[in-house]
Amino acid sequence: MTTTDAPDVVLRCLDAADRDDSDSLTTCFAPDGTVTDEGHTYRGRDEIRAWRETVAGRYTYTTTVTGSELVDARNHRVSVRIAGNFPGGVADLVYRFELAGGVIARLTIGG
Repeated sequence: MTTTDAPDVVLRCLDAADRDDSDSLTTCFAPDGTVTDEGHTYRGRDEIRAWRETVAGRYTYTTTVTGSELVDARNHRVSVRIAGNFPGGVADLVYRFELAGGVIARLTIGG
């Protein structure tokens, strides 16, 4: 993962995903935080952990941050390129993070 001006909690979340560390990843989220990925929303740390270990954990990949944009005081848009053993091998995604109290309240993953 490359460094960027994204908030620390965002970088920790991406790093934990690269290391396949579900414990560290889930602590980046608020207890009632959400992740929306592939049209499904996962609510709370238990569902986020299950998402990470099943849906997102199906493949091994690394993340390179290609851009970071402060949208407003709570929202950050992070462009990433993931490369791994999934169909196609490389994908460019946009992660939309909403932060609250130093943790992630909401993460929406899209193209």
